[in-house]
Amino acid sequence: MGSEERDGVSLTNLDQPLFDGADATKRDLVDYVDALSVRMIPHLRDRPLSVIRVRPGQQPFMQKNVPKYTPDWVPTVRHWAESSHREIAYALGNDRRTLLWFANQRAIEYHPALVRVEHWDRPTHLIMDIDPPEGQGQSFGLAARAAHLVRRALDDVGMAGAVKTSGAKGLHIFVPVDGASAEEVAAATRALAVRAERLDPELATTAFIREDRGDKVFLDSTRAGGATVVAVYSPRIRPGTPVSFPVSWDDLESVSPRDFTLRTASALLGERDPWADAMPAPQPLDEGLIAEGRTIPVARVQAMHEGKRRKRAAEKKA
Repeated sequence: MGSEERDGVSLTNLDQPLFDGADATKRDLVDYVDALSVRMIPHLRDRPLSVIRVRPGQQPFMQKNVPKYTPDWVPTVRHWAESSHREIAYALGNDRRTLLWFANQRAIEYHPALVRVEHWDRPTHLIMDIDPPEGQGQSFGLAARAAHLVRRALDDVGMAGAVKTSGAKGLHIFVPVDGASAEEVAAATRALAVRAERLDPELATTAFIREDRGDKVFLDSTRAGGATVVAVYSPRIRPGTPVSFPVSWDDLESVSPRDFTLRTASALLGERDPWADAMPAPQPLDEGLIAEGRTIPVARVQAMHEGKRRKRAAEKKA
């Protein structure tokens, strides 16, 4: 079935299909991660890493806690997770050998935390997740237009970010920040989404409840605090195995997520790292964004209360 060794890592079953619809084998994944490791590592380094794996014949699953059989040379860090009320041993994607081991474990998606281990309470980036509506023929074009709204809202406060495809149907805007707390970043993200929505409320929405969005692009401001976001250059478990790929602002409306796949991304990059080239220097958060954001309810909490209210109203009508 194909086996070999690289950098002391035994690689097995390399000729197996990666997953249904991948149009790729496990060898293709290993070769891609190996070729891209020098560009992936700077964006993964010292960030607690979650991965999504696919075993043959099984559904994909996210792995945060490293398994007991993890080699002792894989760098790890332990951290208490409030959500699951347990200590988790996260891997750190700090070297080629570790990434090869993960690829051999059929780890297809790489989701680093927004913090580094030396500062668990200091996110390095503000993230805006641009999520276009389902079933729209031009959904990515809508996402591109919405991303430009976010860029305008950033420009209005003297801030800047870089943009990449999510590897699915949307976009991620990364805004590097300097010295802000998780609460401040979360507040500023909420305000940024609302300001972008105001620029074109017919195109964009901050409505967290899906049925309230209609055919609008959702500006998801919830990627903050302990959240993860798929890493740049990470493959995705989607038909054709697309990858999350940097796009210049000028090219945003002329590309498609299908342009960037496990089979094409390496050749498109050559020796470049356009994500590093496009990323602005860390910048202080605008105080006005923080102040406004603190007046805006957290979307998930607001949606939970609204869902309960609607359920009670429906029960009264029944």
